[in-house]
Amino acid sequence: MRLDGKLAVITAGASGMGRAAVELFLQEGARVCAVDVNAAGLAAMKADLNAGDNLSIITADLSTAEGARQSIHDAAEALGGIDILWAQAGTPGPGGIEGLDVAEYQQALFLNMQSATLGAGEVIGHMRKRGGGSIIFTASVSGMVGSMWSPVYSSCKFGVVGLTKSLAQTFAPDNVRVNVVCPGLAETPMKAGFTGRGVSAEQAKAAEDKYTSAVPLGRLVRPAEVAHAVLWLASDDAGFVTGIELPVDGGFTCK
Repeated sequence: MRLDGKLAVITAGASGMGRAAVELFLQEGARVCAVDVNAAGLAAMKADLNAGDNLSIITADLSTAEGARQSIHDAAEALGGIDILWAQAGTPGPGGIEGLDVAEYQQALFLNMQSATLGAGEVIGHMRKRGGGSIIFTASVSGMVGSMWSPVYSSCKFGVVGLTKSLAQTFAPDNVRVNVVCPGLAETPMKAGFTGRGVSAEQAKAAEDKYTSAVPLGRLVRPAEVAHAVLWLASDDAGFVTGIELPVDGGFTCK
């Protein structure tokens, strides 16, 4: 098993890509702490997976500084340390910038960038105690190429990619690797937040079809496919890999 004995924290772990990774990491031998704002979703997942003490859950609002920071320490207490952090909480945010609601803008900044930055700042001390570790962020193809749908989201995710490249150098002396996974549009509950903002169901479907037509492999990414990419980055198989942005996008960014 590729994560045998590892202690892993996965944010936004109650659904979508996060839940897929919780299941996969457990299968690969890790003890996992899933963090999410959705308490009911976490409880349902814990009941479904029936993983006993190998799965801990923490309810936290990572859009707040206190939530982003304290959740890391609560997870470390629950697990007895932290070897792996997948910081992947995020939100589509507002679709445009004309008449931009500053509160919505700040929420997008806080959840997409601040939670990742603060989480990394808190987890590094726990990883030093373990002799090293692996931090994985979630950006997006919109953090590699500009998104006409989501300029706010895109700018946040470009920031996460920059954060990754900086921290990969900063934390290298601590034997902590830092990488970022960049999924394409995914079959998750968040999908409608990108394609359906302020438009009809027909327009949302047309937008999804337009995107899919630009993907060489011709479909959206599945949550489990992103989870497997993160598993590789978290594992010793990627032991000499740090500072990369890994697209999981069916070829969308290769053109």
